[in-house]
Amino acid sequence: QVQLVESGGGLVQTGGSLRLSCAASGRTIRGYGVAWFRQAPGEERMFVAAHSDGIITYYSDSVKGRFTISRDNAKNTIGLQMNSLKPEDTAVYFCAARPGPSAARLQDDYDYWGQGTQVTVSS
Repeated sequence: QVQLVESGGGLVQTGGSLRLSCAASGRTIRGYGVAWFRQAPGEERMFVAAHSDGIITYYSDSVKGRFTISRDNAKNTIGLQMNSLKPEDTAVYFCAARPGPSAARLQDDYDYWGQGTQVTVSS
């Protein structure tokens, strides 16, 4: 079983940057697909980015070109670099992991979730 803990959220102005980190424990994320999702107030949780246990990455159209997902299997961490932030990026951000090396866009494909970290972008 994998435990995930996010960090790095906070308050930032429009156009600013933040880097989220997700620390995994319990077992290695090697061999697992990983992802970030986000949930804005009053909305459903939505896909942001995913990374296979390899080089394949997926991004939602709303963050493509601004966000970059990364992973470090040796350190057992997952990262999300967020640049050119907009007020509509305000949400709670969750990291997730799924057994098997492939990446996926659907939250039902992920078995393990962190508790989330708040990102607020002021206008």
